[in-house]
Amino acid sequence: MEIPPKSPDGSEKSPQSKELLTSNTASTLCISSRSESVWTSTSRSKWDIYHKPVIVVSVGAAIFLFGMVITSLSCIQIKNKHVYKMCGPALLSLGLMLLVCGLVWIPIIRKKQKQRQKSQFLQSLKSFFFNR
Repeated sequence: MEIPPKSPDGSEKSPQSKELLTSNTASTLCISSRSESVWTSTSRSKWDIYHKPVIVVSVGAAIFLFGMVITSLSCIQIKNKHVYKMCGPALLSLGLMLLVCGLVWIPIIRKKQKQRQKSQFLQSLKSFFFNR
């Protein structure tokens, strides 16, 4: 028969039981999360909804253009031509990746917004019919 390990402070509780006691419950996690709650129906502005993908698209476009400039500099006879030949395509690919990720992110957010509106509508219908 195994004896559960004692903690350094001498108490009988195992580390697993301490983790269970101090872990957050689902309700605490729901309260502390930054995501929009289903229970609040506050409307958000377009900038609040789309600011992250817009920033990603802007940074991606800037890096892509910077990569184009650096790549074109490698065509001109300059001192450190091999550095431009290495950095230019890397910046082009990084900028293009960020640009595409941001552009794909926008329709995903739109679809999620439509689903959230449907969900709120169905919840209001459900509460109307079942709370009589």
